[in-house]
Amino acid sequence: MMKMEIRHAVQAGIPIFIGYFPAAVAFGILAKGCGTSLVEAFLFSAVVFAGASQFIALNLLMTGMGPAGIILTTLLVNFRHFLMSAYLSTRLRNLARKTYFLLAFGVTDEVFSVLSFHDKRLTPRFVFFLELSAWSGWVSGTVCGFVLGGFLPDILTQSMGVALYALLLAILLPALKASRQTVFLAVMSAGLNTLLIRLDFLPAGWTIIVCILVVALVGAFLIPEKKEMLSD
Repeated sequence: MMKMEIRHAVQAGIPIFIGYFPAAVAFGILAKGCGTSLVEAFLFSAVVFAGASQFIALNLLMTGMGPAGIILTTLLVNFRHFLMSAYLSTRLRNLARKTYFLLAFGVTDEVFSVLSFHDKRLTPRFVFFLELSAWSGWVSGTVCGFVLGGFLPDILTQSMGVALYALLLAILLPALKASRQTVFLAVMSAGLNTLLIRLDFLPAGWTIIVCILVVALVGAFLIPEKKEMLSD
């Protein structure tokens, strides 16, 4: 029974592994081009394990932003993980606190999606091995990308920064197609970011923090209005 549960968890995690690996290769190549060491790149993915936020953090590092700003930016970008973990905790009751912390570390958008649609009872073992499959795809892809980056020309390695924008667009496009409100917020964010960069009165990298806070606040006011309109 235990072996079957582990096998099902790994099988459910294979599509996530396949999806994470090429994105992580791009991150590894970019990390190599930014002058990080193999150990630093490995720990970046193994300890942070934050997908698009790692691309953002790496970009902020190159702009000269300090640790506090990078941590705050990553926290704001990943704040949704608090909600996802809170929901999953309701399906995994009566666990030791340290088990909750361990399982919460591996929650990503894709892992949450798989677990949300899992019709059987969730067990810590199933969640752990599903998350381990996703984590191993991201970490192994990062290492492979870093090693590969040592054989690529510098101009190609540095150009991998475009992977950040491709990844963010892939995340954003489905929402843009489904909601005009999201289109408005995206355009507003881009315009505000451009304005703040032109004004050049904020420390390096802090424009993105201001944009996140302002646009999130505006979005919070727009959502209730939209619900009221639908109910009418």
